[in-house]
Amino acid sequence: MTIHYAKRAVKAINSMDKPTKQRLKAAIEGLPAGDVKHLKGTNGSYRLRVGWLRVVFSYPSSDEILIEKIGPRGDVYKEV
Repeated sequence: MTIHYAKRAVKAINSMDKPTKQRLKAAIEGLPAGDVKHLKGTNGSYRLRVGWLRVVFSYPSSDEILIEKIGPRGDVYKEV
């Protein structure tokens, strides 16, 4: 599977410290394994829990993952 990042996800990753970036990288590369749940009320969006952070992603095609947003639990679900 290929992983693509939205502009806002890249911006969020670049603002984090090195250990957090490493945890996110390991969790995202391990998709679809991990604490993944479908987001209710959305068409095809999922969330991955990585500690206090949430990664919102979708599957635009069968062999592709699009990382849409990354942020703290309370803020990431706004505007989904």
